[in-house]
Amino acid sequence: MSDLVARHPSIASILRRWDEVALPDAWLTGSIVAQARWNERFGFDPHHGIADADIVYFDAGDLSAEAEERTEQRIAALFADLPVRVDVKNQARVHLWYAAKFGHGIAPYSSVADAIGTYPTTASAIGLRRRTELEVIAPFGLADLLRPVVRANAAQITEAYYETKTARWRHHWPDLEILPWSEAAQRP
Repeated sequence: MSDLVARHPSIASILRRWDEVALPDAWLTGSIVAQARWNERFGFDPHHGIADADIVYFDAGDLSAEAEERTEQRIAALFADLPVRVDVKNQARVHLWYAAKFGHGIAPYSSVADAIGTYPTTASAIGLRRRTELEVIAPFGLADLLRPVVRANAAQITEAYYETKTARWRHHWPDLEILPWSEAAQRP
């Protein structure tokens, strides 16, 4: 994992400046890591198909949308030099807006690790951060990420959401192995 991180310009840049993020329980998560691996595996430019970089944190002390927006603006300014948009979300407040966006409610997360365990695919259910060394959260392990294969994590997404997400990925990475919903890693 350290080699992939070191070779990807945006991931490496974010993690080099990790101390400046200065958020509680903060992690670089999700698709940027998986997509960096896919680009490497299939010989694409490092930023091919990458829409954003997700930085998540856990602050149960301030669940306001305003605080999250201020945080996102600060972090976006910090990484304005990168060719990807930075998306910042407080995982302690996801339950407040999830139903409006996805059509069903969820229980509050207890931590970032708890949230990562519900990410839509096993390959994108990953978190990275650098303190003295690289730290990794990967509740499903790294096998699907490294192989690479996309497998649904049905902990809270729907089949329709999975199909929409994987259709975009199939467009950008046509050789990517995408398993059918019926082979999902978890069921609610």
